[in-house]
Amino acid sequence: MSSAKNTAPAKKTAVSEAGNGSQHPSPPKFTKEQELKALREMLLIRRFEEKAGQLYGMGAIGGFCHLYIGQEAVVVGMQMALKQGDQVITGYRDHGHMLACGMEANGVMAELTGRKGGYSKGKGGSMHMFSAEKHFYGGHGIVGAQVSLGTGLAFANKYRGNDNVSVAYFGDGAANQGQVYESFNMAELWKLPVIYVIENNRYAMGTAVHRSSAQQDFSKRGVSFGIPGEQVDGMDVRAVKAAADKAAKWCREGNGPYILEMQTYRYRGHSMSDPAKYRTREEVEKVRHDQDPIEQVRHRLLEQKVSEQDLKAIDADVRDIVNASAEFAQNDPEPDPSELYTNIYR
Repeated sequence: MSSAKNTAPAKKTAVSEAGNGSQHPSPPKFTKEQELKALREMLLIRRFEEKAGQLYGMGAIGGFCHLYIGQEAVVVGMQMALKQGDQVITGYRDHGHMLACGMEANGVMAELTGRKGGYSKGKGGSMHMFSAEKHFYGGHGIVGAQVSLGTGLAFANKYRGNDNVSVAYFGDGAANQGQVYESFNMAELWKLPVIYVIENNRYAMGTAVHRSSAQQDFSKRGVSFGIPGEQVDGMDVRAVKAAADKAAKWCREGNGPYILEMQTYRYRGHSMSDPAKYRTREEVEKVRHDQDPIEQVRHRLLEQKVSEQDLKAIDADVRDIVNASAEFAQNDPEPDPSELYTNIYR
């Protein structure tokens, strides 16, 4: 199944060894159907990112490439709580968000390889894809830029009088950006329906949170503005969905913004060029063994008498989708040179 060891995860309540030791209550249980849906979607992200890493190593993907391996429960759980019309915007670790929003693996992978079948016609690459159809408003390479843009999406929803919410994802590193707090201020002042999701994977671009952040409880970053927030076990998809349900309800009822600090963990370096020497191999392996989000779901499904064969069939189907996307992305034509001059605004 997943790349984590095939062992039942220890029952822990937070990413304690790698993080700050926060404790979380037991989340509401999922139905078998919810568990299967979560497993499939997280596996799709995991296998896609593994394949993207392989293609990058082969030289088929150029530029930057930031993998989402380990953090899959965050975006899958959030999407399970959203409805049609809700918008998503994020930073440059964005492939998982695209797939969770329903964007096709072929189009995402083709964009990584710079082909015309990519979501940005081969011109955006890993960090800059967009799909208005799927209400995904981009991965953004400027640290923290998506937060103000996500706030703008929420302003548009309020202006139009609908009950949609926007979800703005950013990391623990971006949480220290000034524009984030300008956005918080406006969002609370105007009671905008935006969920700020801080994906705290503990190392930003390579600096541990205890070395870079005076306030390491990121759920409290909105306190001075009156924005409520909570810490969530971002390695448990059930906990993520429960928190997302609560935050979305808060926003839809006109109460303004909400902050969710997802305590998660990335297994790879910041990007494919990062050897991640700022942490030990033992630390990474312990989180993978004890708290891998996919293995947690897999273990629960086995307890519900779903057969190992059925679980392997899901994984095989996902691998077929990912392998087909890699094949497409390596054989799709490159954009015509004239494409350089389209979508240019002065």
